[in-house]
Amino acid sequence: MHVIIRFQMDDLLDLVRRYAERYALWSDGESVVVGVSGGPDSLCLLHLLRRLAPESHLTLHVAHLNHGLRGAEAEADAQAVAELAAGWGLPYTIGRADVPSLAAETRASIEEAARQARYDFLQGVARAAGAGTIAVGHNADDQAETVLMHFLRGSGLAGLRGMLPRTALGQGFLIRPLLETPRARVEAYCAAHGLQPRRDLSNADTTIYRNRLRHELLPLLEGYNPAIRQVLGHTAGVLAGDHEVVEQALQVAWQSILLPAPAGPAATGEPSLPPDEVRFALPAWRALPLGLQRATLRRAIHVLRRHLRNINWEHVERAVWLARDGATGQEATLSAGLVMQVGYTALRVGAEGSAWRENLPQVAGPLALHTPGTTGLGGSWQAGVRRLAVEELPAGWDGGRDGGRDRWLAYLDDAAVGPEPVLRPHEAGERFRPLGLGGHSVKISEFMINVKAPRAARAAWPLLAGRSGVAWLCGLRVDERAAVGPGTQSVWEVRIYPEG
Repeated sequence: MHVIIRFQMDDLLDLVRRYAERYALWSDGESVVVGVSGGPDSLCLLHLLRRLAPESHLTLHVAHLNHGLRGAEAEADAQAVAELAAGWGLPYTIGRADVPSLAAETRASIEEAARQARYDFLQGVARAAGAGTIAVGHNADDQAETVLMHFLRGSGLAGLRGMLPRTALGQGFLIRPLLETPRARVEAYCAAHGLQPRRDLSNADTTIYRNRLRHELLPLLEGYNPAIRQVLGHTAGVLAGDHEVVEQALQVAWQSILLPAPAGPAATGEPSLPPDEVRFALPAWRALPLGLQRATLRRAIHVLRRHLRNINWEHVERAVWLARDGATGQEATLSAGLVMQVGYTALRVGAEGSAWRENLPQVAGPLALHTPGTTGLGGSWQAGVRRLAVEELPAGWDGGRDGGRDRWLAYLDDAAVGPEPVLRPHEAGERFRPLGLGGHSVKISEFMINVKAPRAARAAWPLLAGRSGVAWLCGLRVDERAAVGPGTQSVWEVRIYPEG
């Protein structure tokens, strides 16, 4: 059965006009660079923008890049675009790139290298033309293919939302006025207006992944749902909205867990230089919902590797679960030469093999704590103490065996600690009875080695001492003599935390 699709000649003009208004694709009087390959999508786009230009006072500039992949055929495409632009009285720029060489240099696929070359070229044309906006001809079928491709490769919301109507690119914006227009409607518009698109025969090459989706998988899926392309497009729209909500939550979470960057390239004030590392406050990160834990690690990777487009899901997932439950000193491999390391107070994402020193609480000598109250330790750390009734202990509190979700928080038996707890460094040969060792005592220095406390921080590592002796080797283990037990009547809550 043949289906005949008829469109009113100016329906698409009205559709694109409304679409541009809804998503604020351009402002009145703007200069717009139009990427024109010579195919139906870009010809349709250029024709529509040329018609809309007078009412929006747009200045158009045509840009075409020869990727150096199709020989004489590509040269003919460039010539055709130049002649069309000249015939329509539009300024144009024709560029050329050696995509095979670029792919070899960057170890990228031909498709990825071509994409990067194309956008680099378009941004260069925009800068030269004084244009803040670049328009490209992606249509609704392209959107369906993109969403499906991201789904098959494994993606979160950022990938499944597909392409956006308007997105930041360099110093300006990239717009896609045809993103809700089906390919059939583009073809019909070209035919109705006598446009003669160039045909890229490589689009039929099913050895290319996207082409296989277009020519093999999507037609197969249409056997299950004839409207699969529209469904994928609608899904992208819904998830784009959901992504905005998640991004807002991510921004709040990011600011709440981010620790100051160390001195280095990031401290120079030069925005083009990425930081050397990203650090998160470990207790605050562990308190986030799982989705935001994943999202913050992904953002850290993007911050450090700005041009990385595909982040391995398994790498992130393995790192998340290690960061949630792992011991100090453990690390997980991420993408592009990055690792995530678990510290006592911080999670660090940085280059593999690079050294880092964690900002840890230190005490030079005995320091009496205000009970209750707050006591400054120096070095931007402080200790807070308050008394709780046993029934006020929070649900799921940790007994002190492994430091819990916040290793710098301890609940101690009030009677065992007494009214005058003191923070001090450990003494040579001093022993304590770590909770969980059945009453056995160990040398504090050996225990710190076993749990991989940083060597440079061990000498001034704080311990809390009271009436029963050592009550808590801070951040590491509660002494069983000071642990909350069946006979405990009231509790000291002791928290060590950074100022501010």
